[in-house]
Formats: sequence, C-alpha cells, structure tokens
Amino acid sequence: MAIHIIIDGYNLIRQTPELASLDRLDLQLGRDALVDRLAAYKKIKPHRITVVFDGPSEPSLYGPRDRAKGISIRFSNGGECADDVIRRMARREKEQALVVSSDREVMDAAEAAGATVVTSAAFADRLAMASYLAVKGAEESDVSSGWVPTTRKKGPGRRLPKRKRKANRRIEKL
Repeated sequence: MAIHIIIDGYNLIRQTPELASLDRLDLQLGRDALVDRLAAYKKIKPHRITVVFDGPSEPSLYGPRDRAKGISIRFSNGGECADDVIRRMARREKEQALVVSSDREVMDAAEAAGATVVTSAAFADRLAMASYLAVKGAEESDVSSGWVPTTRKKGPGRRLPKRKRKANRRIEKL
C-alpha cells in the first residue's frame, strides 16, 4: 500500500529552525528550501508527497497546483485555509494518508478520517536525516529488528490495538 504524505507547509517550515530563519527573510525562500529538503527525502523514500500552503493572497513562483522536483505543491483557494484542504485530502485518502502537522485540530480530523498523523517536529528530524544522507551520498540503512532468541521470560503480551499497530507500521515506512 502506497503512502501519500500530506504536509502542512508553513507549519513544518516554522517548526524547523533552519527553514524558519529563511522564512523570516523571504517567504518564497522558506518554501523553496522546504521543497528542496522534501526532494532529498523523496530520493531515499519514494512516497507521494503533497505540500499544502495557505492561499492565493501570497505571491509565489508556483501556481495554485504545481509540481517541483517531484513534490506536489498546492495552495488553498480564496476563502479557505490550508487546514481545510488538508482535512479534505485526509478524508479522501483515508488510510493511505500520512498527515504532517502540529496543529491539533488538523491532527484530530486526520485521525478521525483514518489517516496516520506525525508531528512537524518528528518529520523535520526525518528530513534532516534525509538531507544528511543526500549530502553524504548514502542510502538509509535498515537495521534488522527481527526476533532474537533469549531465555528471558516475559509476562502476558501487551499488544497495541490494531489501529495503533497499523499506524506504527506506516510511520516506520518513513
């Protein structure tokens, strides 16, 4: 099952210190830097990625719907905010969606729609690692977390609910 990563653009930019400093200088610089980082991430993990920014009132080099470096870029229409677009996309994509935002209302709506949610700070860490690996020129290493034989006795299994296990599997794919 393919994952569609839906990102609250300005939320992620302002949660990442390097991007936030560029954003304060010029809004377009912050957006371009985010797209560059996402492109580096996409080289390592080829998931479908859509970044949603707030509306047409902001001047931009991109159109209302555009692609740059393999990343889909969307701007909300007049009269709606990016949060509304993200909620609508999460409802449409359901379990295939992974929403990146630190906005509690967006996170709750996405979870209610069946999407997996990751905070902007946690995803920023993944982006930083991808940028590092892109500069280094290495692939991400997968460490085996398989079963290791042991004589240690465990108590009764404490298994997460099925929905949480599915969400954890999707997050591990990041």
